[in-house]
Amino acid sequence: MSILGIKNIGTLVTGDINNPISNANTIIIEDGRIKRIGDEKLIKEFNCDKVIDAQGITVTPGLIDSHVHPVIGDFTPRQNTLGFINSSLHGGVTTMISAGECHTPGRPKDAEGVKALAILAYKSSKNDRPRGVKLHGGALILEKGLTEKDFEELAQQGVWLVGEIGLGSINRPEDAAPMVEWAKNYGFKVMMHTGGTSIPGSSTITAEDVMTANPDIVSHLNGGPTSIPLSEVKKLIDETSYTLELVQCGNFKVLKQAVEWLEEKRQLNRIILGNDSPSGTGIVTLGILRSIAYIASMTGVSAEKAICMATGNTARTYGLNVGIIEEGREADLVLMDAPMGSIGENCLKALEAGDLPGISLVIIDGNIVVSKSKNTPPPKTKAVIC
Repeated sequence: MSILGIKNIGTLVTGDINNPISNANTIIIEDGRIKRIGDEKLIKEFNCDKVIDAQGITVTPGLIDSHVHPVIGDFTPRQNTLGFINSSLHGGVTTMISAGECHTPGRPKDAEGVKALAILAYKSSKNDRPRGVKLHGGALILEKGLTEKDFEELAQQGVWLVGEIGLGSINRPEDAAPMVEWAKNYGFKVMMHTGGTSIPGSSTITAEDVMTANPDIVSHLNGGPTSIPLSEVKKLIDETSYTLELVQCGNFKVLKQAVEWLEEKRQLNRIILGNDSPSGTGIVTLGILRSIAYIASMTGVSAEKAICMATGNTARTYGLNVGIIEEGREADLVLMDAPMGSIGENCLKALEAGDLPGISLVIIDGNIVVSKSKNTPPPKTKAVIC
C-alpha cells in the first residue's frame, strides 16, 4: 500500500462545474485513488510515504482531451509525428478519447475491417497506455454493411465508442439513425461530426442532420475546422440537450458565442473541450490549456469553470472515474501556477488574463509522471517533493 500526500494547496479546483472550488488544502492518495480531502492534519493521520508541498499553487484534475484521432501507440501518420501523446501529457492532459482512428494508413472501410480496427485500437490503448495517458481508443467508424449483431459483438469485446459520424460511408442521418440506436442499446457513446468536411471522404453535417441521427455528443460544435452557421449553433443549443464539444482546431468566433449563449442559459455543464488533433491544423499539445485560457479571458466565464469543462464535464459525459477531485476517484492531478512574467498572481488569474499556466507536476493514478513540463512556460512557484 502506497500513500501520497499533497499539502499546502493554494486553490483546489474540483472539476465539478456546480461547485468548482474547494476550501480543502490537502489530498491523500492511496493506491492510486483519492482517499481523503481536507486539511493538513491528514498528513500525520495517514503517515504518508511521500509528501508533495504544493507551496500555495493550484491543483486541478488531470485534463481530458475529448477529441483525438490516434492510430496505434504514440505515433500519428497524419503529421508523421512520434510522441504527440507524451507532449500533450506535458500540457496537463491525462486522459484522451478517440473520435475515430481515421488516419490509419489503408483504413478498412468494410464492416469486418472497421470492426477489427476498433477492437485492435481499443485493446492496444488499454494494454499499453502511451506514457501513462489514459487513451480510450477504438472508436468505431460507421460504414455501410454494419448490422445490429456487429454492435453486440463489439460491445462483448469491450468497444464502447462510436467515432464521429460522418467520417465513414454512413453520413446521411437517415442511414445513421438506426445504427445510433443499436449502438446506444449496447452501451456505446456516440459522437457526430458537425460542420464542413475535414478530410477527403467526410461529409458536411447540419444541425438538422444531427438532430435526426440523435447522437450523445455534438463533435466540434465550432467546426472541425469549418463551423455550421451561428443560427444552427443556436438551434442545437436551444432545441436539444446534447453534450456540445468545442475544439481548439475550430472556429474561435463560434466558440466564444456558443459559450456565451450557454452561460446565459446556465448550461455550461453541456460543454466539453477537445483538440480535434492530430489533424491538418497540426498537433496542438497545449490545445486544451489554450482553449481554457481563451474561454476564461474572452467570455466572462471564470477560469475554474473553464477548467471544469475540460475535466468533470467530460468525465460525466463519458462515465469516467476521473476528472473530479473527490474521494474514490482515480488520482489524476495537475499542479500549476501562473507562468513567470504573467500579470496573474496565480494560475486562475493568469488564465483569465489570457496566459497559459506553468505546469509544475502531473500525476496519474498517484504517480508523478511529469516533474517539469517541457512545453509550458515555467511556473512562478514550483511544488516541492519532500
